[in-house]
Amino acid sequence: MFIATNRFKVKHGSEAAFETVWRERDTYISAVPGFVAFDLCRGPEKEEYTLYISHTVWAAKADFEAWTKSEAFRLAHRNAGASTNTVNYIGGPEFEGFESVLTLTPGEKAA
Repeated sequence: MFIATNRFKVKHGSEAAFETVWRERDTYISAVPGFVAFDLCRGPEKEEYTLYISHTVWAAKADFEAWTKSEAFRLAHRNAGASTNTVNYIGGPEFEGFESVLTLTPGEKAA
């Protein structure tokens, strides 16, 4: 499993606009091979911004990498810069990728 995240520092007062951008965009991701799940998460409020992460889960890192090179990815991100007209950010998104080394489901124990 591979988890891809992007951190966004959204200036106070832009949170609703930021969430609307994500709710209303077409991500083209649901039919991509290896895609498992997506979450947009609101985190702590800092002095100047509210922290958000987008979080996608993939069956494998290769699936995520294929997504980033696909036409679906280009379509999903073609208007990404347009949100800077309605949302105030501090810096750009900060990507982090993680390969799972342990997964537990209800009732399981680590081996």
